[in-house]
Amino acid sequence: MIKFFLMVNKQGQTRLSRYYEHVEVNKRTVLEAEVIKNCLSRSKDECSFVEYKDFKLVYRQYAALFIVVGIDQTENEMAVYELIHNFVEVLDKYFSRVGCVMFNDYEMRSSEIRDQNITNGCLFSLQSELDIMFNLDRVHIILDEMVLNGCIVETNRNRILAPLFVLDKVAEG
Repeated sequence: MIKFFLMVNKQGQTRLSRYYEHVEVNKRTVLEAEVIKNCLSRSKDECSFVEYKDFKLVYRQYAALFIVVGIDQTENEMAVYELIHNFVEVLDKYFSRVGCVMFNDYEMRSSEIRDQNITNGCLFSLQSELDIMFNLDRVHIILDEMVLNGCIVETNRNRILAPLFVLDKVAEG
């Protein structure tokens, strides 16, 4: 079961948090600080799965954003790792400026990767963090369509985005 879902930037500022188990507000800030410190301090060569207290952390870095998911011992780490990527792909589809360009089959020098801000197979515009901050309600809707009460319930991008497209049409009309 998923216990929490966090999105933080490289400065350690939380941009999105969703808890699926009750955690008091003061404990949330301490938990987030410790989790962020653990993930940000790891090198890119280290595994993206971390044992932490009574649960596991699964995280991925996309440009300047880290997505960290806390899970219990029974949850499949690889499924959550793919959930994170699917979440980013859904964001990409909804916010066209997030722009993900796959380069797995294309060999690039590390200087090119660093210059173009490419991480984990994706090229992100600098606009993506602003999209998330100024459309946090939409990002929460996307996450809520994918995860319900800590369980992954939907992975199909079109079905995830359908309610948002309806809301957008209502807002226009």
